[in-house]
Amino acid sequence: MLTVNNIDYSAAHCLTIAEVAQAHDGSLGLAHSYIDAIADAGADAVKFQTHIAAAESTRAEPWRVTFSRQDASRYDYWQRMAFTPDQWAGLKSHADDRGLLFISSPFSIEAVELLTNINVALWKVASGEVNNPILLDKIIRTGLPVLLSSGMSTLDELDKAVEQVKAARCQLAVLQCTSSYPCPPEKVGMNMLGVFRDRFGCDVGLSDHSGTVFPGLAAATLGATVIEVHVTFDRRMFGPDVCASVTIDELAELANGVRFINSMMSCPVDKDVAAGACSDMRSLFNKSVVPSRAIPEGTIITAGDLSLKKPGAGIPVSRFDDVVGCRAKRSFAADELISFEDLAQ
Repeated sequence: MLTVNNIDYSAAHCLTIAEVAQAHDGSLGLAHSYIDAIADAGADAVKFQTHIAAAESTRAEPWRVTFSRQDASRYDYWQRMAFTPDQWAGLKSHADDRGLLFISSPFSIEAVELLTNINVALWKVASGEVNNPILLDKIIRTGLPVLLSSGMSTLDELDKAVEQVKAARCQLAVLQCTSSYPCPPEKVGMNMLGVFRDRFGCDVGLSDHSGTVFPGLAAATLGATVIEVHVTFDRRMFGPDVCASVTIDELAELANGVRFINSMMSCPVDKDVAAGACSDMRSLFNKSVVPSRAIPEGTIITAGDLSLKKPGAGIPVSRFDDVVGCRAKRSFAADELISFEDLAQ
């Protein structure tokens, strides 16, 4: 169970994270707008990415996808996307005001220091940093919970990172992630939730890039503690992750669905008790054994004399054979509800 800001997150109360990442395109105003929209949609947390170009990249860093018409290089893109420490603090304060956990993935030691200074709620370690023990050591020294993504990580790399986090006694969740944008259904890897749970003995979750709500809902039914999705205001917006993002309306659908599933899965039903609570409904919708025609007093009743009709307040259908062969102690009208007191053996 993850405990963040005195709130316990588990399979019965899944942590739903909406990742803005680079969807703000360097606009501080747009970043703040995402915080309001995510809070209104009902997610638990907002997540950004903190890139400090000079601290994490050389100018030779290649594009993952060449998409920008205004940035000559990936390095230039990171520079344009950066916020100042005061601006990051303002985003954190805004998230606090809206009741959201504030998270941002760091991609350098300097980014960890910046985010530590503004009191992030927990750490999300991007899969490209899982095999970076120096960065991970800086993170776990804060004592905050750690979410390890697994998109580009081998199991051996995850083993080492998990061991490092556990040795520091930090809370931990390992997230299944596929680094494909968008991720097709056959590559989501929902089976890995069980693999990680058994292998690492910790909370598990899903960092989803499908651009749909379906994997997140499925993960909730499989006991995920954390579900993370990228968000966008509109799929026609600019940015490398738009194709792998859900809209704000879809985020609301996901958040509502996860809460519904959590409630459903944490409240097992006793079928006998549930049926007993439906006694009035059973009387309305079950059927009774009734005469199919008028039956004179003294008639020996045959199966052909009987029908099965609602309501179920008379002799139950399960006692049909017990009625056949009885003698009518009085006359019956067609469709009249009868009881065994009206019959003689």
